[in-house]
Amino acid sequence: MAYVCSEGSYCNLRLTNGDEYTFSFNLVVFEKKIVEQLAQTAHFFARVGRNYIINSQHIFSINLNTSELVLYNERFCEKFTLHVSKEPLKQLKALLDNSIKS
Repeated sequence: MAYVCSEGSYCNLRLTNGDEYTFSFNLVVFEKKIVEQLAQTAHFFARVGRNYIINSQHIFSINLNTSELVLYNERFCEKFTLHVSKEPLKQLKALLDNSIKS
């Protein structure tokens, strides 16, 4: 899984191979399902702003100037560019910086 994007009361799940699936529930419900279903690996997933849950293992770059978060999957050579507000990107960057330091 690369990321999940909120589309109103629906969610679009984007897999690392580029496949996309739509679910008829919102991002809050999807976030709970990740915690329930993927308990051991749920820590790899991060909520970014109001619209995204991303797989942090695929973060390639964070550009605060352009408000872009780029995810990349080496196995499938898939690159995903997400446009995210600056504040959530700053929070994500700080979270990653803190996890690297500890």
